[in-house]
Amino acid sequence: MKNIYKILIAFIGVLAVSCNADDVEERPVIEPVTAPVLLSPQNDFNIVLTKEKEKEVATTVIWNDAKYDGTATVVNYTIEIAKAGTKFAAPIAVTTTTARFKALTVAELNSALVNGGFVEKEENSVDIRIKSTVGTGAEAQYSNFYTIKATPYHVPLATSHWLVGAATPGGWSWDGDAETEFPLVVGKTNVYQVKVVLKSGEAFREFLSNDFTSGGNWGASNSHNYTYYSGLGYTIDSELVNAADGDSNFKYTGPTGLRTLTIDNGAKTITVD
Repeated sequence: MKNIYKILIAFIGVLAVSCNADDVEERPVIEPVTAPVLLSPQNDFNIVLTKEKEKEVATTVIWNDAKYDGTATVVNYTIEIAKAGTKFAAPIAVTTTTARFKALTVAELNSALVNGGFVEKEENSVDIRIKSTVGTGAEAQYSNFYTIKATPYHVPLATSHWLVGAATPGGWSWDGDAETEFPLVVGKTNVYQVKVVLKSGEAFREFLSNDFTSGGNWGASNSHNYTYYSGLGYTIDSELVNAADGDSNFKYTGPTGLRTLTIDNGAKTITVD
């Protein structure tokens, strides 16, 4: 009886292997035939991106379908960008779709550019192409490419604070990028530092976010002035004094020029170098 069981188990095993081999052999092969063709945007496209228009369409990318030989299946298209002249050595995937066109918003294009290492607030030459893929086994196909021009806007760090005031380049304004970003020092959790041109004899204030406008929303609870820090026992640089302007802002008394402002919340010091 035991021998019968052993023979039966062996037979089932051989049958299973045979079936799996047949499945592999019968699996449809999908071969690339024609690559997608990028139609738009072309080399004459040039755009300056702004945060104020981030929800608007920056451009609609259009291409002809790719073709594959084999069982009909869904084709995925990925819009890729790269620094011009790099031959897509390090492509950035903007988005993927199954359609043959995609409307990119200003925010989507800007995010791809910034994440791809393109220079903010400067015109960049950007190569753009389409990558098509089918399933997991078929070879990817790539379209032709065009070189467009794009100027991305600055995307502030979520952890940054902000400097606003007549002592700073943007003055008392939140319009556009007038405010000065005051970021955390890389690798630190409580030290803020920025190189900024400070104007002698003028005042400024530190804000915790930049969602204000020139017309209001200043929110004392969302900002720090001179007395906030002096009241906590901070050692404050001698070139910074209480402006005594009704809001107890910082007043910069040093010479006008490029300075490094540092607020170290661990050491409880504020320095101007």
